[in-house]
Amino acid sequence: MAARSGGEILVAGLVAQGATHLYGVPGESYLPVLDALVDVRERLRFVVCRQEGGAAFMAEATGKLTGRPGVAIVTRGPGATNAAIGVHVAAQDSTPMVLLVGQVGADMVDREAFQEIDYRRMYAGVAKWAAQVDRAERIPEYLAHAWRIALSGRPGPVVLALPEDVLSAHARTADLPRVEALPVAADPGQVSEVRRRLAAARRPLVVAGGSRWDDRACESLARFAGRWSLPVACAFRRQDLFDNRHPGYAGDVGIGPNPALAARVREADLLIVIGERLGEMTTSGYTLLDVPAPRQALVHVHPGAEEIGRAFQPAVGLCATPGAFLDAIDALPGPDPAPAWEGSAAAAHADYEAWRAPRPVPGALDLWHIVRWLDERLPDDAILANGAGNYTTWLHRLYRHRRPGTQVAPYAGAMGYAVPAAIAAALVRPGATVVSWNGDGCFQMNGQELATAVEHRLPIVFVVIDNGMYGTIRMHQERNYPGRVSGTSLANPDFAALARAYGAAGETVGSTADFAPAFERALARDGPSLLHLALDPQALTMNASLDALRASGRRPRI
Repeated sequence: MAARSGGEILVAGLVAQGATHLYGVPGESYLPVLDALVDVRERLRFVVCRQEGGAAFMAEATGKLTGRPGVAIVTRGPGATNAAIGVHVAAQDSTPMVLLVGQVGADMVDREAFQEIDYRRMYAGVAKWAAQVDRAERIPEYLAHAWRIALSGRPGPVVLALPEDVLSAHARTADLPRVEALPVAADPGQVSEVRRRLAAARRPLVVAGGSRWDDRACESLARFAGRWSLPVACAFRRQDLFDNRHPGYAGDVGIGPNPALAARVREADLLIVIGERLGEMTTSGYTLLDVPAPRQALVHVHPGAEEIGRAFQPAVGLCATPGAFLDAIDALPGPDPAPAWEGSAAAAHADYEAWRAPRPVPGALDLWHIVRWLDERLPDDAILANGAGNYTTWLHRLYRHRRPGTQVAPYAGAMGYAVPAAIAAALVRPGATVVSWNGDGCFQMNGQELATAVEHRLPIVFVVIDNGMYGTIRMHQERNYPGRVSGTSLANPDFAALARAYGAAGETVGSTADFAPAFERALARDGPSLLHLALDPQALTMNASLDALRASGRRPRI
């Protein structure tokens, strides 16, 4: 066995684990890795980013889309701190991810050497595992363990620090085989109890969310819902788990949910939650269910035992992956010919469609009609990426996802996500139509990654919705401190001109009628395009104008 550098061992290990893309900003702390990448460029593509936050978001989005850990590599100190946002999103979004960090050499540790940080302590509260590899021959061992931890139970991020002298040292060691997620099987007795409760229910509702879903599990969910005539809602930013055109789709339980759906959750006598951890956004601030004992009989299916009963004590807590549970319940007898809730699925879907009905908005550009046009125009496998802000609500409420893996959005609510996430989507799903949906403030946090999209000639349509403000914060401001604007106004560039400066195509869209032709031109181009949508600031939310919010606002009492 020939001796290899730590960098070569690391790169060979990434290939062995099935990584196809490595996102990062080059740093002197991992020069041996950069050198080793030259020899595997056909199997492992190094995507050079413009900032480590963008690289980490790309890795996280890759984990969402593939179910395997997305991988980013960053240099010590500033690089690692920039990348922390992606690690946090991977943690809250239950996404498998591995962050590799160059570290100072062992001969300098604990002296506060140049850019030195103890990454085990820094990431201890957010990563599933944070470790440092101190010997080159142990790199394969650490990589295999990192993949297993990132994939298994509730997926999440792992951070590995790699000292410079470890990466430059030589060792004789074998690569380890590809690691798969540990299966979490459903207990047959508990599945039978779920079936018994379901047969006795009168107002059941299914909520699907979280991760560890695949195409087969989503198909099983559709079959389960159809067989039992069940209404199905999706958790916050997990709308692609269930075909939104399905006659039993009830909508998404997210921020400001459809009041009819919120009432349906509250009034359910049996709530079957599959994969979702029941966080703040999906429970409307922990109000849709009582803490700690819900009024509804709660069946909570989750692959991570630590998530069951964290906030809500279930009637049945079932530790299993979504697919394992759905396969198990599918093997049991179906419902009686006319279950007590017959018709509730159709009623829930009717409520969902009513919630999508257009409403008048101020200004010449109407996002209701634009998103509904996208819903009709885009192919079923189109991927839509968005960040955080009021501008996302039009997408979540109006666009109907048809297939899994078509919604790439941060459960953690991180801004700056949509540009790098769309780049990752275009790289790992070549040929797919990819739309990056951005607000003006959100876009400017990672808009420099347009250069990455141009470099790789990625046919992404970047949409920037510009109302000259941090809209979500202005909304809260006007509700609580009406007319007292502070810190929420933005002086923005000409986004179309900025795109052209990067080498992408750029157009400004000022009216609803202009959008469709501009979008078609963008789709036809070879490479990235940006559409700058000049939105009237009065169109602050889907339900109320800026002036209406201000008029209804309340000043805090002193």
